[in-house]
Amino acid sequence: MKQRALWSAVLVVGLATAGCGSASDTGSSGGSTDKLVVWDWKSGEPSAGPYIDKAKADFAEKHPDVTVEFVAQPFDQYYTLLGAAIQSGKGPDVMLFNGGGQIRDRVDALVPLDEYVAEDKQRLAGWDAFTKDGKTYAGPVTLQGHPIYYNKALYEKAGLDPESPATTWDKFLADCAAIGKAGAKCFALGNKEGAGIQFWMSALGSGILTAQEYDDWIAGKRDWNSPNVKRIFQLWKEAGDAGLNNDGANSTAMFNDAFALFQSAKAAHVIGLMSDVGHWKDFNEFLTPEKLGVMNAPVVTAGTTPTLAYDGGIGYGVAKWTKDPKVAADLVRSLTSTDALNAFYAEAGAIAADTTIDVSQAGPAAATIVAALKSGKPALHVALSSKTLDLMGRIAQQLLSGSISVDEAVKQLGASDQAG
Repeated sequence: MKQRALWSAVLVVGLATAGCGSASDTGSSGGSTDKLVVWDWKSGEPSAGPYIDKAKADFAEKHPDVTVEFVAQPFDQYYTLLGAAIQSGKGPDVMLFNGGGQIRDRVDALVPLDEYVAEDKQRLAGWDAFTKDGKTYAGPVTLQGHPIYYNKALYEKAGLDPESPATTWDKFLADCAAIGKAGAKCFALGNKEGAGIQFWMSALGSGILTAQEYDDWIAGKRDWNSPNVKRIFQLWKEAGDAGLNNDGANSTAMFNDAFALFQSAKAAHVIGLMSDVGHWKDFNEFLTPEKLGVMNAPVVTAGTTPTLAYDGGIGYGVAKWTKDPKVAADLVRSLTSTDALNAFYAEAGAIAADTTIDVSQAGPAAATIVAALKSGKPALHVALSSKTLDLMGRIAQQLLSGSISVDEAVKQLGASDQAG
């Protein structure tokens, strides 16, 4: 399986092992003014090559005497390695983060970037995912959201109108029944890492929570006793119990086994990503652009208005121990420059944070996603701490296996959320 990013989801599932490197031997500038070290999990991927090259060229024009070294860490060990570097107070000058809890839990080790990135605030979107207490700690590279993709060819096979996906949950269940009779599962789901519930919550939540509940959730005023909050987890369990998911969802890796089930037409729907894996460009290659659909969440609670859930996906921050924060921040600005992000979009299919990039030639699914950004809202799971997300992943597995009740699940999650 390729080491690729879950972006706004949390997948810290491993510890550093012998031979995999450590915070002290995989690249550190040691406070040098003529070299900057960058840690990420993207720069080693071929599809990111043109993006990195453009960013390095842009930075070289500003600082020709400063060398930049990218150290691509294995994603399943990334935050463990980064944690060791933070504890030691030395390591990379610039580092990549998922938006949300992963960066907010580590801002004490980062330089606030507001004074350096002021000129980029209008051009780039997704800043909120990299802020805490009014300060910005990373420049957004991508926007990450959770569209519900569907296979129009399977809809046709099931006798459904591929241009009119269900807008209510009852109709969606009826469509799933027809799809089942046609020989496919309704959902491709990978929950081996416990991340499937994050996608479920954020993709379906706007059709379940009222507008006020949704806004309160994002603002930190979360009522875990709300019937609508419980409904998110009830539907998760009910879908599993009803056989809507592929067999063995708890032992299926999201990256990339679940997405492969969707691409091979073994399931009609998948909650995927916008960038840059498990997304429209990957699916276009298998289903063709004409057969790949993107649908809104079905309405579960009357009166709700489903919207696309998205935030800043990944972004680069600057370590407090770097010798010259301004130079390091200039590298962040190069990594979020229009030319670099345009290359990332063109090669990898990333929906970049740069709002000036034209995606009109990317196909219907990408066009639908970008059009939905205007009315989109932050993803529900991104508002939670990494600790609560870890717990939610374990609880989601227990719900699918039937070893915990929904009431007990939300009780534990509420306690973790309130504990901070």
